[in-house]
Amino acid sequence: IYQNISCVKRLLFAFLLFTFYFSSAQSDSCSIRISLLTCTPGEELYSTFGHSAFRVVDSSTNTDIVFNYGTFDFYDPDFYKKFIQGKLLYFVATDSLPSFLLEYEYYKRGVTEQVLNLSCPEKLTLLSALYENAKEENKYYRYDFNYDNCTTRLRDILEKITRQKLQTKNILPHTGTTFRNLIHEYLNKGGQHWSKLGIDILLGSPLDKKVTNSEAMFLPDYLMMAFDSAAYNGKPLVSEKNILINAFENKKSNTLFTPFVLFSILFLVICVLSFLKKEWVNFFNFFDFIFFLILGLLGSLLVFMWLGTNHAMCKNNFNLLWALPSHLPIAFLLFSEKVWVKKYFSIIFYLTLVLLAAWFFLPQQLNIALLPVAGIVLVRSYFCKRN
Repeated sequence: IYQNISCVKRLLFAFLLFTFYFSSAQSDSCSIRISLLTCTPGEELYSTFGHSAFRVVDSSTNTDIVFNYGTFDFYDPDFYKKFIQGKLLYFVATDSLPSFLLEYEYYKRGVTEQVLNLSCPEKLTLLSALYENAKEENKYYRYDFNYDNCTTRLRDILEKITRQKLQTKNILPHTGTTFRNLIHEYLNKGGQHWSKLGIDILLGSPLDKKVTNSEAMFLPDYLMMAFDSAAYNGKPLVSEKNILINAFENKKSNTLFTPFVLFSILFLVICVLSFLKKEWVNFFNFFDFIFFLILGLLGSLLVFMWLGTNHAMCKNNFNLLWALPSHLPIAFLLFSEKVWVKKYFSIIFYLTLVLLAAWFFLPQQLNIALLPVAGIVLVRSYFCKRN
């Protein structure tokens, strides 16, 4: 009997010890809190679209770490070459929350936190994956602004550990929204008219693809909206939402000197002066050379960005219909008396007529500021084929 009682006591003690250990482990797991940080846009072009990161708080170790997938080495000796070719590598970096917030306070950018409603094992799995990504041998990746950036990486790693796609309500502003529409939304808000023009010239028709809910999450604000509306295992994905830094209202630059206004004025001036032949002949000798030289150089750049780089969004660029690379050698033959030079401008004249007629029906949305530029091509090619 004594031995049986001792055996029962030992079993009871082992059971209590196991229960205590298991509850402690659960407590340690649940001391982890993981949240999505969404930062408001800044004034510089690189910060126009905002930023996202994961925050991990572990009360058992008293740590508060931010995992940031949007860092790159600006001091790389081949930085500009890799950036232009689309071969620049981004990497995962870790930082303490106070240090992370200090930068955004300095630049007056808001930060919103969404605490994720995950189970303890899922938090541990996600934390393990984040640390695995941050290892030196794993942290680098080929950055793609639309499909694989510092924001989409957060969504993808969450979907990987939950083993299901993020199910959200519609977050798109309207039916038929394209990548270009979403990018314009931010550039218009920031009053970045010249940056918008540059982006519209460099990026081709792939940017006019209609986006899905999931594809719209390449922008931090849209990932935040998706998390707000998402459900996971029958419960909201976000359990708590906090404002860590209040958003500051960026003052939009209200200027009349937009590309459309300036190019329209130039178009009107060129139209008027073109009919005053003798008085302005020397001016147009110079203007036509510079104008077609610039168009030729720009067209050559667009061809290079299409064929010579890894930027998928630079392909199939319809801006080549007005910025032809062939304008580059022709600029040096403007004073030639060869018949084929006049025939060249005759072809350009009719090609530009067709382009202007089809402007709003092309597979690519061309920037409205380029209409007067195409108008100048039409007017000057007409006079070049005549004279």
